Amino acid sequence: MAITRRETDATQALQGLEDARSSVRLRTALAVGTTPDPRFVDKLVERCATEPEFFVRDMLTWALARHPVSLTLPRLVGEVRSERAQARSQALHTLSKIGDRRAWPAITRAVLSDSDDEVARSAWRAAVVLVPEGEEAGLATVLATQLGRGERETQLSLSRALVALGEVMVPTLLAATTAPDPRVRVHALATQRLLRDPDTGFEFAIEEAKRVVALGGSGQEGL
Repeated sequence: MAITRRETDATQALQGLEDARSSVRLRTALAVGTTPDPRFVDKLVERCATEPEFFVRDMLTWALARHPVSLTLPRLVGEVRSERAQARSQALHTLSKIGDRRAWPAITRAVLSDSDDEVARSAWRAAVVLVPEGEEAGLATVLATQLGRGERETQLSLSRALVALGEVMVPTLLAATTAPDPRVRVHALATQRLLRDPDTGFEFAIEEAKRVVALGGSGQEGL
């Protein structure tokens, strides 16, 4: 009877993740994370790829983080290669929350330059968490290839990732301030400003960098 009850509870939980009501899906994800069970892992990962509500996805990530890494890591790494952008993005986000560096090989150059901005942002955040000691400079070089990309949210995400790497990214960023593309120069200068003064707002840093570039300066004159 006890085994049957557990199986019934698991079935109901798995069905709850598909409920049309987001409140039910949220409660179900909370319940699954509160009482981890290996049978839930595949369904949690699968639901991450299709769940439309951000707050439910965040709870799914929390629930996955509550399960053994030996079960979640292989499934999430596999999702990083999915054809579905949301699956890639959410898997990367979850890997960053789990923080196990064995996932680092999944953070390839292709992943860091994914054509989908949301996936790329998730990859940048995951990369600065998972990068092994000694490989930060190489990561900074790859991240710098994305300078000037996208709109404000994407550029801010990249700047935050680069700043999180600390002083190791300074030479790469300095080189980018002389790039042929003015958008790259502006973004690099703004990121430099954020590194020097973390309290500077991103909008202010960008506008200041635009003025420097428009006037033909490098932004290094006062350094």
